[in-house]
Amino acid sequence: MSRLFGAYVIVDYSAAEGKKTGESSVWIGVMKRDIRFRLTYQSYNPATRAEAITLLTSILADLHKRGDRIFLGLDFALGFPRGTSARLQLKGAPWAGMWEFLAKNIVDKADNKNNRFQVAAKMNRLMTDEAYPFWGCPKSNSQKWLSTLKPDSIGDFPEFRVTEDHARKQHKKAQAAKSLWQMHGAGVVAGQTMLGIPAVRALTESLGDKARIWPFQTGFGALTEEALEGVSTLIAEVYPAIYDGTAEAGEVKDATGVRLAAQALAEADDKGQLAALFAAPKALSETDLTIASEEEGWILGV
Repeated sequence: MSRLFGAYVIVDYSAAEGKKTGESSVWIGVMKRDIRFRLTYQSYNPATRAEAITLLTSILADLHKRGDRIFLGLDFALGFPRGTSARLQLKGAPWAGMWEFLAKNIVDKADNKNNRFQVAAKMNRLMTDEAYPFWGCPKSNSQKWLSTLKPDSIGDFPEFRVTEDHARKQHKKAQAAKSLWQMHGAGVVAGQTMLGIPAVRALTESLGDKARIWPFQTGFGALTEEALEGVSTLIAEVYPAIYDGTAEAGEVKDATGVRLAAQALAEADDKGQLAALFAAPKALSETDLTIASEEEGWILGV
């Protein structure tokens, strides 16, 4: 079986305030093949999100020039828990409505200063007019619609997406995954998601119709060459913590996760096993499949 991709780019995003490298910063890992089709790896650690997107754009352009079809894996959620779009009264496909809402509301400056807590508070105001379902922020950002501590209840909002519920059952490391409603604290991904979605939206717009987002624009289904006809970049959500391996000497946790994810996906492609990961998870009901493909998204490999 032929390989589906020529290169695998994994991005571990960050919601850091101010320039930052090392732990809890942006890491970009690139696994590609040399002229003898041997896998080679290189990682990058830009200090700001703006630098990261500029670098990522350059990396993708260089790989496309080589003629590589790229798998781009993003370590943040591409959709919010079911019902979010409806409660915000957004139009169109739920995932696309949320992407447009965030693109219009998020401000992420070149120095990494951003307004993610203010946007979370605005969403709470619009959805419930209370300090939920989003919660968690520094005291300086606390206000009527966003609290520093978890509320007693988040009403009828699901705490986790369907894919996170499944990941927590299947993978021991995923049991520590935080809800997308939690905006502040160790290990949270809500901030990266709020800041990452507008960035990847702009990136996909620059790539045009040759980029596809799984499963929103592809649906679920084992990939084939025919299904990828005309596609130069396939974008999906990944969760590096589910891939086993050990850190190299002096390697920080985030860098390890990015490397292991890129390596695992490249090796799966070499073995003809990657295509099947894009198919519909067998345990999902038709209702959950619709939720995943139209609003919440799915973590590849779960």
